[in-house]
Amino acid sequence: MKKLILLGLLFFTAPVFAQQVIQDNNHQRNEINITGMKVLGGWALANMAIGSVVYFKTSGKNKYFHQMNVFWNVANLGLATAGYFGAKADLNQQLNLARSINDQHKIEKILLLNAGLDVGYMATGLFLNERGKNRSSDRLKGYGNSLLLQGAFLLIFDSGMYAIHNHNGKGLNKALEKVSVNFDGEQLGLRYRF
Repeated sequence: MKKLILLGLLFFTAPVFAQQVIQDNNHQRNEINITGMKVLGGWALANMAIGSVVYFKTSGKNKYFHQMNVFWNVANLGLATAGYFGAKADLNQQLNLARSINDQHKIEKILLLNAGLDVGYMATGLFLNERGKNRSSDRLKGYGNSLLLQGAFLLIFDSGMYAIHNHNGKGLNKALEKVSVNFDGEQLGLRYRF
């Protein structure tokens, strides 16, 4: 009887333990996103504040540099705000294993795509800068320098976020490695290794 009770406890606690690992991973993913959106929002607000003030105190390519920083970071602030509130809403959401894995892969893919776009922003900045030199255009040079700065920041940001999320996602992999389902034609078995 004791063995049967112990077996029953193990059978029912293993899935609960696995579910807790999954929920902890989901919670951590959302906490990472919340922190990331605070960083992005802070960067955006600082650029908007500095750019708005300095824009009126400079001329030439520096004026256009700050103008583009303000324009660019209006979009960054919008993305950071939406991302922050989205992560807050999902903070205590209960997800199954399949959805957790899907969400983990989704955020990692988005961050890798963003990193590629960031390289594109910097390439566009180099192009505008060079074109501005050829045409003696302060606006193109200023906008180009702004895109170089913003693209470089975003590349560091997205790469860092990817590394942090990827590390967090390994917790799901560890949980998956401990779970096995067996079927021998007659019996179905679930095993969780502690």
